[in-house]
Amino acid sequence: MTPELQTRYVFTITARIAEVISAGDIGTGIRRIIPIIGGEVKGEGINGKVLPFGADFQIIRPSELIELEAKYAFETDDGAVVYVENKGIRFGPVDLLEKLKRGEPVDPKLIYFRTVPKFETGAEKYRWLMEHIFIGSAARHADRVVIDVHQVL
Repeated sequence: MTPELQTRYVFTITARIAEVISAGDIGTGIRRIIPIIGGEVKGEGINGKVLPFGADFQIIRPSELIELEAKYAFETDDGAVVYVENKGIRFGPVDLLEKLKRGEPVDPKLIYFRTVPKFETGAEKYRWLMEHIFIGSAARHADRVVIDVHQVL
């Protein structure tokens, strides 16, 4: 019998973002840097704020596939700091990706945006974040990225 993977929703990260900074065409795509300026974390057993530093470092491939690597941190309501490295991809119809680039609204269901967040913390209460694998289903908005984080069981 083949083992079956299951997931459990744990929390949502809403990361507020600033204007996109472009480093231009690097030969393998367009390098973009998107500063993370705050936000919130909400879920069962974890609530807090996204700290106002860090960024999402992206490469937009010629096929419009976007590779993402975000590095930032959040602080829980009880004072624990959790470092986040979140890698993923975003892909969809070119016309909808162009709308997102212009800051126009796009139904998140029409864009494939998945991530694999990795967490680090010295807080004993949240060590379980370092002992499991997580996946995220995300949506890009003009001023924020919303990531629903699921623990792989």
